[in-house]
Amino acid sequence: MTGKDGRVRIQSLVSCALVAMALPTGPAPAPDHYLKQVSAFDLPGPGGKRFDYLTIDADDGYLLSAHLGAGQTYVINLANNVVVATVRDTPGAEGVEYVPELKKFYTSNAGDNTIGVVDLKQMKVVKKLPTDAKPDGSAYAAPFHKLYVSDERGKAEAIVDVRTDVIVKTLHFDSETGMPQYDPVARKVYVNLQDQDLLAVIDPATDTVVDRYPVGRCKGNHGMTLDPEHGRAFLACEGNDLMTVFDLRAHKPIAFLPTAAGLDVIKYDAGLRRVYVACGSGAISIFQVDDAGQARKLEDFPVQKRVHSVAVDPRTHRVYAPEQEHDGAPVARMIVYEAVGTR
Repeated sequence: MTGKDGRVRIQSLVSCALVAMALPTGPAPAPDHYLKQVSAFDLPGPGGKRFDYLTIDADDGYLLSAHLGAGQTYVINLANNVVVATVRDTPGAEGVEYVPELKKFYTSNAGDNTIGVVDLKQMKVVKKLPTDAKPDGSAYAAPFHKLYVSDERGKAEAIVDVRTDVIVKTLHFDSETGMPQYDPVARKVYVNLQDQDLLAVIDPATDTVVDRYPVGRCKGNHGMTLDPEHGRAFLACEGNDLMTVFDLRAHKPIAFLPTAAGLDVIKYDAGLRRVYVACGSGAISIFQVDDAGQARKLEDFPVQKRVHSVAVDPRTHRVYAPEQEHDGAPVARMIVYEAVGTR
């Protein structure tokens, strides 16, 4: 093939070959890890003391962190990672829940068996509500203006009217109570009955228990997070280190996936469809949920030992995890991670 037409033909073939070589030949390789540390900052401490639940105040851009072992709770500015207040008089603080319309948050104080009412404007405890024994996880049902607090050792659920800050009812069970969650789609509150491997359903309109469902192979269902849009609950099974996917519409478990040992707090990022499970053995177990609600494990991301809690910022998808030790040395530190390998 010679002449101008031949040269054009050859150039065209070469161009096509180069384009073909540039096109992807398959799916992108999986990253080495699905989280990347981007920041770390010290907390008032003292070091070496256990942390518990975290929650996000998206209105003010705050991270609220319960420092259980130190008996205090931190208000952290997410924009610059600065602790703007240390709220004391929250002994043994475990749960922490934000009520946006009233600019308050509530701590579950296992140290003196109270629910602490914290005014965010004053950054201090303004009232305490006595509970049965060892208040722990909590959930807010906004349309009903009610806070649900699990009294784990008291085998009860305390219900607070946040407009008056009065406990209006206490539900009693034949089981220690784990994490509650409010489902805004079904307009129900779910509570883990961790001794009986059951999921209880509360109607917040009447504050009565309307159903109980078995959670299958999940033993010691303590932690819980929800995907209300797709009707899923993700349960942290402390008795056998499983993450259970529970179908809230069919009322049954549909998957059991292994986690690292010592799982505790579990959180769901709805934007990325990811589940994060803090595991005290030294990992955050990460799961990806597909459009059909099926979950697959991505990895056990290595972290320091005794990391019991995580929180996810739904806007930035950053993950926050407090450390009480670093390579065995006592610290009080918050670690910030960015999500990697997002779809």
